Amino acid sequence: MLSVEHLNFHYGKSQILYNLNLTAQAGAVTCIMGTNGVGKTTLMRAISGVAPASSGEIYLQGKNITQEAAFRRAHAGVAYVPQGRGIFPMLSVAENLETGFSCLPTKERYIPEDIFEMFPVLNKMLNRKGGDLSGGQQQQLAIARALITRPKVLILDEPTEGIQPNIIKDIGCVIHKLCKKGEMAIILVEQYFDFAFELADHFYAMKQGQVIMDVPKSDAIREKLLKQVSV
Repeated sequence: MLSVEHLNFHYGKSQILYNLNLTAQAGAVTCIMGTNGVGKTTLMRAISGVAPASSGEIYLQGKNITQEAAFRRAHAGVAYVPQGRGIFPMLSVAENLETGFSCLPTKERYIPEDIFEMFPVLNKMLNRKGGDLSGGQQQQLAIARALITRPKVLILDEPTEGIQPNIIKDIGCVIHKLCKKGEMAIILVEQYFDFAFELADHFYAMKQGQVIMDVPKSDAIREKLLKQVSV
């Protein structure tokens, strides 16, 4: 489980996040929603340690990781798939996947078979450069690389952005499969409402750097949630 308590974030003198609280449980998809510019990506960067928060605390399985650098959070089990994917375009697919080994002890530095079961297209393209893949294939590569680190928390920032519909469906199936295993908490930042509502167990809606809705999934909250994240 991951929990965020009273998190604040500043860029210079500008405050971006205000006293945010969030909990993500293992075996569940926690969805962060809101229009562009409300602070969703900033929150993900703060959780992963890419951009340290100004104040507040972040706990992973009860351990305070607030002061840990991003690479230490990755070693502890926080995997971040950023908006834009962040793959290495000049490295091969195999080499991109192997960059995930840096978080693992030597005996665990291998690619699990279920990676290619979830993303069979990658097994056919191991020698192809990452930059030669389609946008959807790059997104699958980015998620696969994160999963190689055996995360306790998987953060997916806008995984459907710019992706063709058939691959969006495949990514949804992967998220559902991972959730059913119950081994990790999944934090999904998403603006594609139907995709998010189908997968998520709990929603946080953001506006101007604050959480304005914190609700479990139910048919009763669908219209209210849609209204909040569409204005």
